[in-house]
Parts: sequence; C-alpha cells; structure tokens
Amino acid sequence: MARSPASAQAPRGTSAGEFDDVHFHLTNYVQEGIEPTDFLKIMGTRVGRSALFGIPLQQTWSYRNSGDFAPTYYLQTDAPLYYYSFTDAYIAMAYRALAPEQRARFDPMITGFNPADMYATEHIRRVLKTFPGVFEGIGEFTIHKEFVSSKVAGEVASLTNPALDRILDLAGDAGLVVLFHNDMDMPFAKAGAEPVFLTQMKALLRRHTKTTIIWAHMGLGRIVHPAQPSASAPPGERNPNFAMIVEGILLDSTLRHVSFDISWDEVAKYLLATPDITRRSADLINRYPDRFLFGSDVVAPKDSATYFAVFDAYRPLWALLTPDASAKVRRGNYERLFDAARQRVRAWERAQGWTAAP
Repeated sequence: MARSPASAQAPRGTSAGEFDDVHFHLTNYVQEGIEPTDFLKIMGTRVGRSALFGIPLQQTWSYRNSGDFAPTYYLQTDAPLYYYSFTDAYIAMAYRALAPEQRARFDPMITGFNPADMYATEHIRRVLKTFPGVFEGIGEFTIHKEFVSSKVAGEVASLTNPALDRILDLAGDAGLVVLFHNDMDMPFAKAGAEPVFLTQMKALLRRHTKTTIIWAHMGLGRIVHPAQPSASAPPGERNPNFAMIVEGILLDSTLRHVSFDISWDEVAKYLLATPDITRRSADLINRYPDRFLFGSDVVAPKDSATYFAVFDAYRPLWALLTPDASAKVRRGNYERLFDAARQRVRAWERAQGWTAAP
C-alpha cells in the first residue's frame, strides 16, 4: 500500500527552544486528549521537538465496579485495562493532518501493541506499511509497572517472553527507537537487596545490542524508589545503591546502546529530594552526558503551566550540569537518536517497497 514519499515531509533538523521532549502522551487512559495543533501552541518557542504517542492501554468503565463514575485513570477503578491498537492510527492521522513545518517538530511512535503477543511484530509492520513516512520509534510501552501490570487483561508481560525479543529484533532491523517502561524493582523493596527485575532487564538489553533503547524513568516509579544499601550489611558484601547500579550500566560495554530518560514528576521527586542527591545526580549525568534525555511524561496537558511544570522543577539539576551536558540532555541526544532513526526507518520502509524513492 503506497503512500506519499518520505521526501514530501519537512526534514528534521537542529531544533530551537530550551528542550526537546522524548516522552509525551497526546492522549490519556481513555484515549482522550488534545490536538497536535493545540500542543504546538503550548510548546511555543520553549520546545523544539517532541516525541508523539498515545497510551496503549484503555481503562475499562465497569458499571459494576464504579457505577456512574467514569474513570479516566488506572488508579480510579479496579476494572481492567486492555490494549487499544487504534491509538497508532489516530496518532498517524493527526500527524498527517499537520502542515509540513508543523510535522517537522514531532517524532511519532507506535505503541498500540501487546508486548506479550508473538503477533505484536505484525502489528508494528502493518502500522509502518499503512503509514510509511510517519513513525520513527516504538513506545512508550510497559513490561513491569506498579499498579498497571496486574490490571492488564490477558497474559502478563515479561522480560523473558520471546514476544518481547521479537519486538526488539524488529526495532533493531528497522531502525526504530525503543522507549519502554520497566520498573527496576518491586514496590516497597527492602534496602540492600538487588532490584528484582535488574538481572532480567540487563540480560534482555544485552540480547539486542543493535537496537537503540531508552529506559524510561531510569526504572523508577511512583513507589518504586531508588535502591538503597542496607546499613546492617556486613563489610564487603555486595550492596549497591541506585547511583552505583545506573553507573554500572553506563560503564558496561555491552550496554552502550541503552540510554535513560529522566521523565515524570514522580522521578523528579527522587532526583531533587535533597541538594546532595541533586548534586550527585548532576555529577553522574556530567560524567555520561550522551546517555540521558529529558522527557516530561505529561499526559494530554490542558495548559502550558501543566506541561512545563516538570521541566521547570528540574531547574536545580540544570544549574549543576556543565554546558555540554545540559545541552545534550535537553536537546542534543534527542536530535541525534531521532534524526538517525528517521533516516534508518525511511530507508527500511523503501526496502520493503512501502514508499516511493525520493
């Protein structure tokens, strides 16, 4: 199914503004949100570019559970969540409706697939075939997430499921950037214990070294807090804290394809908890400035104050970064990863015969 050639799009380039947003949801858990044109007004001149995706899960409105109250968020009801694949078509059509100069500020992502389904790769292929010249990545999608994973109808996603390996293989072949949420640890974990999902996560990442992967929220969550060493651990016992764990990943030569985003106000509360923690966070980023990206993780904002709150909250961190690190985290790393993805995905689509040659 041929569509307009990729060359008809306005080219991505170095953006203006204070930051690019690697983690933004146009729609919420009941697939409601704002139009991209309204989001552009909110972005104004402060934001250069933004990833563009919905939420892959739809919250069920179960009358037996909540009566006339219509939940719009997963914490508002016990009813299950289910995968909502139409989100990708909605994003693609909203993106295509924009003028070329407006499209140049967005980098759309595919997210409406079930990562526990061996057919998930076929969904991704169909989306790329139906909307060539649009998408540059997949995500944000979720494997382990506090309060969410247990609510999803059907099989629970897992880091060891070969369906996930198939997804990451396809992303690597096609050049798609991958952004996914996986809590590093269980809620209310005990101090001193290795995060429960860390070993599986690192094994998964090592199986896909050709895939560009962004680990959302640095593996943290609302109540999944940074790992802390145990004060009662015997001397010499392996007992890393969160910074040591993250730096271990950054130092690992088999994980050079992995970056972290520092999106979400729930993550900001950890990195900004005390001046000392903020300083140590800045020191880590300054040592590895190519491996961190900023994202808001704001969902369908109604106004600029709501949208910019997360970025503005990080000002104590921005003030401690070197000029080089600050520029890379806020903009440079985003542009490097997504510009490369755009070229690779468009070339891969042409090789499938899904787009006309430029």
